[in-house]
Amino acid sequence: MSENIIAYQGVEGAYSHLACKNAYPNMIPKACDSFMDAMWMVEEGEAKYAMIPLENSTAGRVEEIYRLIPKMSLSIVAEHFEPVVHCLLSLPKAKIEDIKYVSSHPQALAQCHLNITKLGLIAEATFDTAGAAKEVLERGDIKRAAIASKLAAKLYGLKILREHFEDEGGNVTRFFVLAKKGDIPPFSKKEEYITSLLFQVRNIPAALYKALGGFATNGINLIKLESYNVGSKIQASLFHVDIEAHPDMKRMKYALEELAFFAEDVRILGVYKKHPFRKEFKGD
Repeated sequence: MSENIIAYQGVEGAYSHLACKNAYPNMIPKACDSFMDAMWMVEEGEAKYAMIPLENSTAGRVEEIYRLIPKMSLSIVAEHFEPVVHCLLSLPKAKIEDIKYVSSHPQALAQCHLNITKLGLIAEATFDTAGAAKEVLERGDIKRAAIASKLAAKLYGLKILREHFEDEGGNVTRFFVLAKKGDIPPFSKKEEYITSLLFQVRNIPAALYKALGGFATNGINLIKLESYNVGSKIQASLFHVDIEAHPDMKRMKYALEELAFFAEDVRILGVYKKHPFRKEFKGD
């Protein structure tokens, strides 16, 4: 049964739930109270995958995930990009002129601020978007609405008063798909890959510059570089790098050799195929 389960953080109808359904339509999504709980389900063999949000094009990175990555023993086996379409949801009998209050996660409220203001609504922050939708149903007050996904509307029997309620389009969340064992896929020239690394630079001058220099000299593109401190050691910074290459490529092998000379604790978090969204985003 666990081979058909994908875990996520949130309640039913959350955007992570929607990502699970769109990326793995034949799997059973399982809601968890926290990111750790979702990851633990995979660790314990109770789920095959965990769908974990890493960053949002509007809200930025999910800080908690970067604190968890160095501690996890799971591997990244895929990435998924999920467009965020906010909907204004109400009870079935409510009309737009009935609504006085709107609730949602603070980020969703911020992303819909102009539209909320135009309607003269009073915004109320909640723990998550789907939870706000569920609360509208439970309270049964036609004056109340929520900002959540289309899936939340379907699950809780709510009416979509306004679709694309966000002030600006193009809001997308990038997810990591985590598994207990992540075998490196065999290299194929027909595919494009991303390798995610975690490392700490050695205590020498210009260590980061030198560590990353091997990628530049070997013509390898870095598409993401994040630094963060772990624990109480403010001097010890970890670096997360996403690289457009496969470890079996000759150029990548040379770059990794140079990285290992100037860095320590180099760890491959995962090697996986590029998500099609990346090509769409570039307009290819």
